[in-house]
Amino acid sequence: MSQPYDTDVLIIGGGPAGLAAAIAVRRKGLRAVVVDANIPPIDKACGEGLMPEAIEALEQLGVELPLNHGLPFLGIRFLEDGLIAAAEFPNAGAFHHGLAIRRTELHQALVNAAESAGVEFFWGTPVTGLSTDGALLQFGAEPRHISCRWLVGADGGQSRVRSWAGIRTRETSVRYGFRRHYELEPWSDHVDVHWANDFQIYIAPVDAHEVCVALLARDPQLRIDDALEYFPELQERLEGAPHLSQERGGISAMRSVAAVTQGRIALIGDASGSVDAITGQGICLAFQQVLALAGALANEDLESYEALHRKILWRPRVMANTLLLVDRYPLLRARVLPLLVAFPKLFGVLLAFHVGAVAKTAGSLRPAALIDKRA
Repeated sequence: MSQPYDTDVLIIGGGPAGLAAAIAVRRKGLRAVVVDANIPPIDKACGEGLMPEAIEALEQLGVELPLNHGLPFLGIRFLEDGLIAAAEFPNAGAFHHGLAIRRTELHQALVNAAESAGVEFFWGTPVTGLSTDGALLQFGAEPRHISCRWLVGADGGQSRVRSWAGIRTRETSVRYGFRRHYELEPWSDHVDVHWANDFQIYIAPVDAHEVCVALLARDPQLRIDDALEYFPELQERLEGAPHLSQERGGISAMRSVAAVTQGRIALIGDASGSVDAITGQGICLAFQQVLALAGALANEDLESYEALHRKILWRPRVMANTLLLVDRYPLLRARVLPLLVAFPKLFGVLLAFHVGAVAKTAGSLRPAALIDKRA
């Protein structure tokens, strides 16, 4: 007896969100097809740091990251004007560290896991529209139709699937990100966030001899070299280090959507709404969403995915809005950073909330001596 559809789940978008979705639905016994106009490995400008929740989600998906690639990091440091506030991830949950890894290596690991799971791919294949029971693909000069029970939009912040489905969006903040890799031995086992007025520079140790430098700014004209002038010691540290990649840019937005489902269509990742990259949680949200979506599809209950999606997104939205306030108002930041330095356990509690863990004990919040030093 022939199958009524070409596949159970058709996923438009072959980035990390789409690949993770394909793996998740295959683990539920559903057939999956991924379509993307690009060819792997697919790169994207990002800070390349996976929070502990993201690593835990990858484990649930059965994705093995490449050995000897990427470096664990123990927490986050905020730096400005000689002050350093540091916090480590709480000793709670399955993982107590993050992982900094090149985006292309993460993508290839997800491709390998999806192939092993039996996912079917159409790479280098544009999607030209939706039909009543699937999507229209373009194979060279030849159009092709693929039918499906469920269609998943994993095609990013400017999602065409979302537009075709008529789902409304609203943006409350737009910033601009740029990323470059330097051949340099990492100097910290934390991800460092250097603060200035209206922008931040992130330093992530992605290899034993490589660091990722990422810029987030409100000014679309600001570039990494320009921003480094505001941090002389960081600029001096990076000076002369060979560039291992070209500067690559992208958009970081706070975007909400009216719904993440429409009939048999579901949205995941940035297509389903996004938080500013200042949280470092974007890819983690996508992995958590696909786990929720796979369960909903297996139960043929997309309404449950709507509810779970809202639950997954609320905490990162709170943190993103809070951090954007600190970014926008220098006087507020001038009070917040010394407070985090003086009360390091407070910073630890906030970081625990940020990564979805409850610290076993907040301990004493007695102030520590203000640290007036540079990295």
